[in-house]
Amino acid sequence: MLLKGLNKLTLQDFPDRVACILFTGGCDFRCPFCQNAALVTEFDDGYVDTEEFFSYLNSRKGMLDGVVLTGGEPLLQPDVVDFIKRIKGAGYAVKLDTNGYHPDKLERLYSEKLLDYVAMDIKNSPEKYALTAGLNAVDMSRVAAGKDLIMNSGVDYEFRTTVVKEFHEAEDFEGIGQFIRGAERYFLQRFRDEGGNIAEGLHAPGTDELSHYAEIMKKYVKNVLIR
Repeated sequence: MLLKGLNKLTLQDFPDRVACILFTGGCDFRCPFCQNAALVTEFDDGYVDTEEFFSYLNSRKGMLDGVVLTGGEPLLQPDVVDFIKRIKGAGYAVKLDTNGYHPDKLERLYSEKLLDYVAMDIKNSPEKYALTAGLNAVDMSRVAAGKDLIMNSGVDYEFRTTVVKEFHEAEDFEGIGQFIRGAERYFLQRFRDEGGNIAEGLHAPGTDELSHYAEIMKKYVKNVLIR
C-alpha cells in the first residue's frame, strides 16, 4: 500500500464512529478542483509505514473504532483487499471513499464483507463526467457498475458531489438525479479553495444556487443534505 498520510482522529468523516483517516496515493481521475493534488499526482514512496500504522491501531483499541480509507483512489492499490482484511482483523470498522471506477475490486470487498460504509463521489451528470474528472474520456459503464454495486450492497453508503461554479449548473443535477435515482443519501459539498488544488481560478457556488440544486435532487434521492 502506498500510504501518504494519517489523520489520527476524526469525529465527522465516519458516521457514528470515532475513526482515523488513512490517505493513499494515486488516482485515475484528475479533477481540477481536487484538494489532494499531491496525493493524486505523486507516485513516490509513501510517508506512513504499514507496520507503524497497525501498531498505532493496536495502541488505540477502545478509543478508535473505525478507519476511513481515502485518497487519491484507494482501489488503485494492488493489495487493498488484503490491507482492509487486516484492518477488519484488528477489530475496526472500515469506511471506503472511492470514485467507483473499480467495480471488480468493490465487488470483491462486498463479497468478503469487508466494508461498513462507502462514500462514492459523483462528479457530474454523465454528459459532463469526463470534463469534470479532468480527462478526455471516462468509461461510464464502470462508473455505473460501481454505483449500482453500492446501491444494492445492503451496506450503508452515501453519494456526494463537490459543487464548483465553473462545472455545475441546474441541468447537471437533473442528470445526476436520474443517474442515482432511488439512492438513500446524497450530499452536495461546496467547493473550497484552500490551495493545493490541481487547477486554479475555481469558485464556490452561492448559497442560493446550492439550495436550488438540493431541491432538484430531492426529486430523485430520499435524503439530500448540503455540507
